[in-house]
Amino acid sequence: MADAYEPPELNKKAFTCPHCDAYAAMDWINLGAMQPRGGFSWTPVWTASCHHCGKQSIWLNEDGYGIQEMIHPKSSVAPLPNPDLPAECMKDYMEARSIAEGSPRGAAALLRLCVQKLAVHLGGNGSNINEDIAALVQNGLPLRIQQALDVVRVVGNNSVHPGEMNIEEQPQTALALFGLVNLIVENQISQPKHVANLFSSLPDGARNAVSRRDGKA
Repeated sequence: MADAYEPPELNKKAFTCPHCDAYAAMDWINLGAMQPRGGFSWTPVWTASCHHCGKQSIWLNEDGYGIQEMIHPKSSVAPLPNPDLPAECMKDYMEARSIAEGSPRGAAALLRLCVQKLAVHLGGNGSNINEDIAALVQNGLPLRIQQALDVVRVVGNNSVHPGEMNIEEQPQTALALFGLVNLIVENQISQPKHVANLFSSLPDGARNAVSRRDGKA
């Protein structure tokens, strides 16, 4: 599994680089400017240099206006999707990621749609996401994965219903949903695939012996 995603933040010593996607230490420099009539002054512009790729991100720190943001490269603060996320879910995830900062409410709604499609991929029939999750639980879905699915489902639903949840005032809640989607994919798709690949690499005799032990033809 890849390094856990660490969102970029002003003056954080290490985070996931927006250029190379590696978790790396950052060197921060506050930029200054020469004044037209002489003299030197500091600006509200900072740079962070990645120890892994050497590229810089540029940040604006306007305390008086409450602005602390990365202005280059323009990159989402949401984590990248697990590569094993099914193709039918990927478009919704990436669209949600692209608007996570500007519209947490819209991102939550899109991730709810993403997990609805993911539940179908895992064996649901697609008619009702709540019923699909219940059916997956009956088929042995682990409790923490059921809870992750339900968190994304409920928050996504409530984000589009006035009075239910003001997701705009809780942007970190929307951001956390991306991690939950990746957790679901890791548990239900990536790990089983990894184990299956390792098992298939065993000698034929060993795999046949396992089949005989377990009463398989």
